[in-house]
Amino acid sequence: MKICGSYIIKGGKKLEGEISVAGSKNASLPILAAAILNNGITKLYNVPNIHDTKVMIEILRNLGCKVKRIHDKIIIDARNIKKQEIPEALMRKMRSSVILAGALIGRFKKATFCCPRWM
Repeated sequence: MKICGSYIIKGGKKLEGEISVAGSKNASLPILAAAILNNGITKLYNVPNIHDTKVMIEILRNLGCKVKRIHDKIIIDARNIKKQEIPEALMRKMRSSVILAGALIGRFKKATFCCPRWM
């Protein structure tokens, strides 16, 4: 029986088995942005293939990253990033795109972008 995110087990039987944990958008997006800080290759696993992660990958590519997706694995090569500006059209596709600002400022000491769609 599942109650509020907890499991109550009754019966005194041995528990065994496996579960797959789904990737989290809220965890994946900041980590994808942080890949900008690595002047090398970042490999991420269990990244959900959803609208927001697709937009984040599109922005990373626009900045100059080489990004490859193989199932739930993403490989980001950030060695050749030259841009510090995120186009307005991409910023407006996703509210959380603003999280890229910190990574860009951390790497380049500046960033240029518009307000995301919700502002």
